[in-house]
Parts: sequence; C-alpha cells; structure tokens
Amino acid sequence: MIAIIDYGMGNLHSVMKAVERLGYEALVTSKEAEIMAADGAILPGVGAFGDAMHFLGETGLKDTVIRYAATGKPLLGICLGMQLLFTSSEEHGEHEGLDLLPGQVIRLEGDFKIPHMGWNRLRFKQSSPLFDGLQEEHAYFVHSYHAKPEREADLLADTDYYGPVTAIVGRDNVYGTQFHPEKSGSLGMRLLENFLKLTR
Repeated sequence: MIAIIDYGMGNLHSVMKAVERLGYEALVTSKEAEIMAADGAILPGVGAFGDAMHFLGETGLKDTVIRYAATGKPLLGICLGMQLLFTSSEEHGEHEGLDLLPGQVIRLEGDFKIPHMGWNRLRFKQSSPLFDGLQEEHAYFVHSYHAKPEREADLLADTDYYGPVTAIVGRDNVYGTQFHPEKSGSLGMRLLENFLKLTR
C-alpha cells in the first residue's frame, strides 16, 4: 500500500489516481499508523511552504514524515512536497523544513515570467533507479520557488529555465520532483512507476 500523505495542501487525488493506474493500492491519509505501515509514501502538494510546515507541525505529521524516512522505505515529495524535504525556505519569510535533504528553497529571480509554468526538458546529473528506461524528455512544471541542494550528489536532474533549476533530487530512500509526474505524460508515469517499484 502507498500512503498519499494528506496535510491539507491539495493535489492529492490526482496523485492517488496515477498510483492506482499503475496497479498499486493507494490511500490518502493523515493517520500516523497508516503512514508508518505503508510500503511507500508520497508527499504531494501545492501551496505555500510556511502554511504547509505549520500544518505538519500542528498535526504531528512533521515527526511522522521524518520517522517514516528513517525506516528506509521509499518517500517521494512532489512539487511543494519536494521543497518541504529541504532545510528551509525563504517563501514569505524564513521557514524551517523537514531537513531530510540539506539545502534552501529560494525564489526564482530574473527578467522572465514567474511562476515558471510549462514543459521543460530534464537533464540527468546522476544515475538513479528512478531513471530506468527514461530519456531526457519534457516534464510539466508550475512553481515560483526552487530548491538549491547543498550536496551536489543530491541533485539527480535539473532543467533550464533562464539558468539551471532543480528538477529531481534524491538520497538513499528519499526522492523529490519539482515537476508533477502525474501531469507529465509518459515520462512522468514511467518515473512514478520506477519509484513505486522501489516499494516492493
């Protein structure tokens, strides 16, 4: 069973449907026991970093997610969920994250359209089981902030949007995608399937 962690930030059911289309049982839940019992967990989300961390802290889900990551079972953050994996964010003030991956989430800055919204080609930086059978194809992004990992080895793929932008991160059993795999066509579904295979 795959736990889709519900922390009040939306975009849960499209992820659940994508997991189910790939033949896996999925459960949208905020219950500690159900999350800890899951074979894999996904932290999706759209919205503001500070609001998300406040909710995670108030409900005890912050500690649950950190404990889940410590079990060694696969954990995937998507979009805001990926950003929450990092140490901190400067979105609307300074906010502490889950600190599962060292680094900061900062605003995109420049004379170009923000938010970054649309299809951009991935550039693989490291080998990863997530990339099995994948080519450097396009994925669908919607975001105004981007993660800056402290450790080069944690950056699995980036994309170019007026400069390099972190697209996929990972270390050990913890992974994240800035883009939405459930909205990124065949590439996104294959990447999601590769993650789900890690839960077996």
